[in-house]
Amino acid sequence: MSDAQKRAYDEGMQHWGIAYEPAVLDLEKAFARKAPVILEIGFGMGHTTAEIAAAHPENNYLGVEVHTPGVGSLLKEIRAHALDNIRIIQHDAVEVLSCMIGDRALSGIHIYFPDPWPKKRHHKRRLIQPSLVALLTQKLKQGGYLHCATDWEDYAMQMLQVLSAEPGLKNTTESFAPRPEWRPVTKFEQRGLRLGHGVWDLLFVMN
Repeated sequence: MSDAQKRAYDEGMQHWGIAYEPAVLDLEKAFARKAPVILEIGFGMGHTTAEIAAAHPENNYLGVEVHTPGVGSLLKEIRAHALDNIRIIQHDAVEVLSCMIGDRALSGIHIYFPDPWPKKRHHKRRLIQPSLVALLTQKLKQGGYLHCATDWEDYAMQMLQVLSAEPGLKNTTESFAPRPEWRPVTKFEQRGLRLGHGVWDLLFVMN
């Protein structure tokens, strides 16, 4: 954790952080306004989150991340760009979803480049599993969306299979989707694309 990230973390969590507690969060109160809420699970260093929030001030963005340097990095971005439509919960995403997010509370969910756990024996650790997708669907409003992206082809195929099997969701395309305009291309992604690596987006909506 850099000194700047630590300083941003120490100063910023009291303003933009939300402590985990096993009770449904009042999202309107948390953001001090009523607006569509987009949940991001695992925002990494937060650069994409900040860019999306800056481009879409009409939405509220709730980021969930356990990695302290990443939280500090996003808090640094929030302060630098005067973003008031982001809140952060530093906790396990499944517990946050289960205990803090009410049913039909979210207008969208972003899961970008989750850990691919490439070894076959570790695939059960991958985030996108039927039980989680069922829980995510439960939290989406009618017409809300779930947007995932990965640069691992076999994980993309697993995601497509799992999401397609969830009866509450409908694919917006026949298979993989074009990258939506709201998802910026990351530096890591740009480097991968130059090297000929693929990136797969999946965009499903709540039935």
